[in-house]
Amino acid sequence: MTPDRDPVTGLPIGWPVADTAPAPAPERVRLEGRHVTVVPLEAAHAADLADGAVGPGREALWQYMAAGPFDDRAAFEAYIAACAASADPLFYAILDVRTGKAVGHASLMRIDRANRVIEIGNILYTPALQRTPGATEAMRLLAGYVFDLGYRRYEWKCNALNAPSRRAAERLGFTYEGLFRQAVIVKGRNRDTAWFSMLDGEWPQRAQGFDRWLASDNLDGGQSLRLGALNRATIPGSPLRRATTADEAALASLQEAAYAPNRPLLGVEPVPLLTPAAEVLARYEVWLPDHDGKPAGALILDPTSDHLMIWSVSVDPAHQGSGFGNVLLAAAEARARDLDLSCLRLYTGDKLVRNIDWYARRGYATERVEDLPDRRLVHMLKRLA
Repeated sequence: MTPDRDPVTGLPIGWPVADTAPAPAPERVRLEGRHVTVVPLEAAHAADLADGAVGPGREALWQYMAAGPFDDRAAFEAYIAACAASADPLFYAILDVRTGKAVGHASLMRIDRANRVIEIGNILYTPALQRTPGATEAMRLLAGYVFDLGYRRYEWKCNALNAPSRRAAERLGFTYEGLFRQAVIVKGRNRDTAWFSMLDGEWPQRAQGFDRWLASDNLDGGQSLRLGALNRATIPGSPLRRATTADEAALASLQEAAYAPNRPLLGVEPVPLLTPAAEVLARYEVWLPDHDGKPAGALILDPTSDHLMIWSVSVDPAHQGSGFGNVLLAAAEARARDLDLSCLRLYTGDKLVRNIDWYARRGYATERVEDLPDRRLVHMLKRLA
């Protein structure tokens, strides 16, 4: 996004923020998931948590945390009671839906309502929660809650030596921002802090990554779609970038311009124009190639557990004939490989003969023709080597 210019000084300045009122404070809410429930932490949760967090063999859980490790339950219970009474950090217990027992905790902290910034931290996952769908779902529930409250920035910070935490941040869709050297002293030792963030404009695309990964067909199928890949902001070897909500107006304009010529050929509204841009950003992966600071085209994808659906390929009329269409299709294949998918599918109107021929020359074969009340769709398929 190009910065604005101050009308007096001519110097670059940030874009205006629509809502500058303080964000609501997070509350002691209950967040329901399929695998876990996030609830306000209470002193009574210490009994469940202690089973997986106290005593010999649990030291690694506390290695990079400000508290612990705990050798006895009394000290741990005092720690949990203090956490439960805190307002910032505001602690939540993570309960296993099947057993109702607490298997971890996390907190929303450094709550900056004025600037709409908040951090997720103090994440304790006992062995019963580690590497389970519930571990990921808890992070999705808290992130969704934060962005629903209107926060603009969601932060993740960790000890730079904590490799699992850094990997988790990237898998969950946070962007690495840098290293704060000698940031704090923890347990008498230096801590360099790695900073990560997620922005409100990025959340619709991140949310669908979580939801695709957490979908029953993906989990039951052995997690064929990896969350880290779903949340990636780039396509390897491609110049395309992941769209954000800031691209909504430009996407709507681009799609309208690209598909308008198809109306007289089809006799009906082109399928991609039946869905508003905001809904497209929430439901599908949207990838954009920029030219002179503006999107020159759009690649809209719908990953499933066994194939990648190309929902839309559009090029701004001003750039048609410049090779952007080939760039978009090549990016779709690269994205499929990144998601470990070997099959690509797409559909187009049967009257768009030039489109069908263009796809065919690029290796797509007609799979079937679908009759709808107002149109016929040609479904095409390509399998990658």
